[in-house]
Amino acid sequence: MRIAYHVMSAPPPLGLLFLAGTERGLRYTEFMDRKSIKRMIARHADENPGATWEASLLTLKQVVDQFEAYFCGALATFELPLDPVGSEFQLAVWNALRTIPFGQTRTYGEIARAIGMPKAARAVGLANHDNPIAIIVPCHRVIGADGSLTGYGGGLPRKRWLLRHEARFADEPEVAPRRPAIAPASRPTGAAPAAVARVVAADATAARAKSAATSAARDGASRRVTATGTASRNARTTSPSGARNGARARSSPPPRGGGRRASAARPARSAGNRNSR
Repeated sequence: MRIAYHVMSAPPPLGLLFLAGTERGLRYTEFMDRKSIKRMIARHADENPGATWEASLLTLKQVVDQFEAYFCGALATFELPLDPVGSEFQLAVWNALRTIPFGQTRTYGEIARAIGMPKAARAVGLANHDNPIAIIVPCHRVIGADGSLTGYGGGLPRKRWLLRHEARFADEPEVAPRRPAIAPASRPTGAAPAAVARVVAADATAARAKSAATSAARDGASRRVTATGTASRNARTTSPSGARNGARARSSPPPRGGGRRASAARPARSAGNRNSR
């Protein structure tokens, strides 16, 4: 069996995606998390005994193109043949995940009821964790019964990013599923959209905090500029006055006693002259 593989770059925090597929369809879409290609292939050796792995962008070009459209918000539903390896139960869970609409969420209990095993919510969680085709089989759209994000095989930062991304481009801004595709009779009202609402609210809070910090920095800079300008004007106003006062002081020295002695001596000399004549 030949398995073609390719590594593509996704927006942060998703990072590098390892894609691999057979002639029947896509088999793996996984986050690499700094693993080497050799290690990514080795972890699937037991599932694919005797397989020949070949790097081929051409074989997986359709997958890459649809991922790029998804990340740009231009694609909501992947149209790709899939060929996952798993148990009958896992395959049933993964198929149910693909029925969750773009921009909406479901609980583990709802998925369990959808596959006819209402008491298997915990097993659904394990199958969700073992999903080999991330994003395309949207296990990130499954949340806890209380609306919490719960766990995710790729890490909560990635799950949070994917939910925000889909909420941004969803047809319905509130992201609340109005036409449940899974177990309509038992859907808990408001449970699914709560997690996405909290994620969107967190984004809004962060944006307000950033705006407040920017305004404070701008006000501080303005006050510093004003203070500098005032000091410069004061310096220009006082300096010439001081210089003029100093000049006047230098040009008008105080009278000294020698001048008075000279004026008194002149009459004395005049009297002596008259006596001699």
